[in-house]
Amino acid sequence: MSDSRYSLWWKLCLDSAIGAKFKRALACAILILLLPFSSFAQYPINKNVDVQHYFFSIELTDSSNEIKGDAEISVLLKNGVKELILDLKNITKEGKGMKVERITHEDLNVEFSHKNDRLQIDLPAAVDGKNKIRIKYSGIPGEGFIISKNKYGDRTFFGDNYPDRARNWLPCVDHPSDKASVSWSVSAPDHYLVVGSGKLKEETNLGNEMKLTRWEMSTPISTKVMVIGVARFAVDYFGEASSTPIQTWVYPQNRREGFYDFAPALDVVNWFRENVGPYAYDKLANVQSKTTYGGMENASNIFYTENAVTGKREGEGLIVHEIAHQWFGNSATEADWPHAWLSEGFATYFTHLYNESTYGRDIMVAGLKEDRKAVIDYWKRTPLPVVNTSLLSFPTIMSLRELLSTNTYEKGGWILHMLRKKLGDKIFWSAIKAYYAKYMNGIATTNDFKAIAEQESGLDLTQFFKQWLYEGGQPELTGSWHYQKGEVQVQLAQVQDQLFIADVEIGIVDEHGAMTLMVVTLDGRSSAGKLKFQAKPVRVIIDPSTWLLYDGPGELTFEGE
Repeated sequence: MSDSRYSLWWKLCLDSAIGAKFKRALACAILILLLPFSSFAQYPINKNVDVQHYFFSIELTDSSNEIKGDAEISVLLKNGVKELILDLKNITKEGKGMKVERITHEDLNVEFSHKNDRLQIDLPAAVDGKNKIRIKYSGIPGEGFIISKNKYGDRTFFGDNYPDRARNWLPCVDHPSDKASVSWSVSAPDHYLVVGSGKLKEETNLGNEMKLTRWEMSTPISTKVMVIGVARFAVDYFGEASSTPIQTWVYPQNRREGFYDFAPALDVVNWFRENVGPYAYDKLANVQSKTTYGGMENASNIFYTENAVTGKREGEGLIVHEIAHQWFGNSATEADWPHAWLSEGFATYFTHLYNESTYGRDIMVAGLKEDRKAVIDYWKRTPLPVVNTSLLSFPTIMSLRELLSTNTYEKGGWILHMLRKKLGDKIFWSAIKAYYAKYMNGIATTNDFKAIAEQESGLDLTQFFKQWLYEGGQPELTGSWHYQKGEVQVQLAQVQDQLFIADVEIGIVDEHGAMTLMVVTLDGRSSAGKLKFQAKPVRVIIDPSTWLLYDGPGELTFEGE
């Protein structure tokens, strides 16, 4: 997903955390208390409940924003679970939300309660094993399913579930760890086309100007990427990656521009197939939509903001980023929210890797330098680690949408870049392929990825992962150099509070512009290195090849001979 917005209330909270002034901290606390309780999405994950398959029958009309739903859920229950709790928004005072009419368990009516956006279903005794729950409901979605008009004034319907907004229109376990296959049966006016997760199974005119469309996804996915889109579309079935259809779905008014803009998707999918591993789904559709994000990586049908279609191919980086998610985030999925960098950081760095492969290293380095500046600026106002376990507390002081941060995206990407340097290209790619092969269509934590990287490299990466992911910040360096008796001597100092261990490449440039590299290892407050050098250097550069996330000058200060 691509998004750069951060909420005002969270900025205020972060300022108070580094801040300083009691008044500001008090204002933050008051603001949190004033937020709707439903802003806090965390609750214990029940490992005795495992949804296997969702079948959602959805009825849409042009006469009302109310949807009618009939959900059939196949769920595996363990250890004598006596109640099933699903996420589903209650109706608010504004009239948005869902009303449950009836629930059956194995075709028999059961008691239930629906409050605080939780649907509690009472189950009969001894139900271990597979169970079928059916829920009939209706209502007007508050968010998560956007019913509106597009920029041409045409009515549209788009799922927008990230991070935990599927519950606004679908009864479900709305957490990335519970992955399930999904089928859609959508009844809508027949002037619409419907795009959904997986493979198209049926289109049937029902009469009365209504049409039934069925999509089926046999591969397990999280609810955050489980959506449909309903609109007037122009569709281009323009190629296959191996046997996977690559499609474009855009507004008819943007047919020419959209078909042109999204055509590079075929090459991008093939690049990921060759460099990472198999594509997990039945198709890939790039869809012009009303998503609230720049792009949303829904599994097999990516939704892009409607203004991303320009006819100028200005959004290739966005396309690469969202396609990267089909491998990282959708197929190999973060097991819990603090590990979201396994999705967004991977998509960010693999966009750089694609650019390096396609356009050359200079393009990648330019992007990494922009990201490095963003990471440093973000840390100064937001001193949090990448793997932020405060997200698991209840109530959390952090909205899940704040996962869309520089920490999760750019810093996550930079950590992969530094890991690549540490392991070397061959072992780095071996680790990436091994990680994807093991967790394809599954879930993983940061420690799972660490274990794979250690397995492939034979290295102990505990310190690397600890300092870059579980602690915050980056080295802030100062330093100097001098030249004496044919030897360059370099002195580096870390001035930030928390010390890092890292290798720093130093480039020594002679009067002809030739550069010789040396490495100084940061292992304390002050670190030194020296190198025999015949000609007097004219410049000494920190990290000339752009491999280190650090704050500080690009060159060391000359202190004479």
